Amino acid sequence: MRKKERFEKVIAWFQENMPIAETELHYTNPYELLVAVILSAQCTDKRVNMMTPALFEQYPTAFDLSHATQEDIFNFIRSCSYPNNKAKHLLGMAKMLVEDFKEEVPDDIKELQKMPGVGRKTANVIASVVYDKPAMAVDTHVFRVSARIGLTTNSKTPLETEKQLMKYIPEELLAIAHHWLILHGRYVCIARKPKCKSCGLKDLCKYYIKELKKEQ
Repeated sequence: MRKKERFEKVIAWFQENMPIAETELHYTNPYELLVAVILSAQCTDKRVNMMTPALFEQYPTAFDLSHATQEDIFNFIRSCSYPNNKAKHLLGMAKMLVEDFKEEVPDDIKELQKMPGVGRKTANVIASVVYDKPAMAVDTHVFRVSARIGLTTNSKTPLETEKQLMKYIPEELLAIAHHWLILHGRYVCIARKPKCKSCGLKDLCKYYIKELKKEQ
């Protein structure tokens, strides 16, 4: 199967079976989503959603957060992965958001990446989810699922995966495609033991076809 055909069939399957796909992080504005995405690095959305209500109640705006101490922030996020680093990043991000961006979360990926704790993946999430820009954020789920299905070939980095996906996914579908792949990786194509037998994409999946041949 040619790559273009595989993409078309995978997209068609998701459109039929997952017409609605969106972030599972809880937020009410761009500032809150930015905080949540920074916290979600190597941490589950479920865990982040448990921490953020109290954090946002205490610091409802970037201005409020910018006047906290690193220790204050740490106390709210201590249950997430790398809380020291993330507390430092959140404080730095809030200060820059206030001083350089007048509390307006930028929509430009390069501008977003100037802030502490904001890498390309986080910047792409904000650009895509908040501003509906054609961006493809690649986290561990997207990286894994894309490679297994065969949407990407010999991709060694998230950026390579991003470029390959953006080449074949129509621009208007990039935002939802990001969530398709994340949710599929989170609940079906899981890292250690993918649920291949119950996966609707198995007949299109290079990984499944390869494993099936091994069994035979």
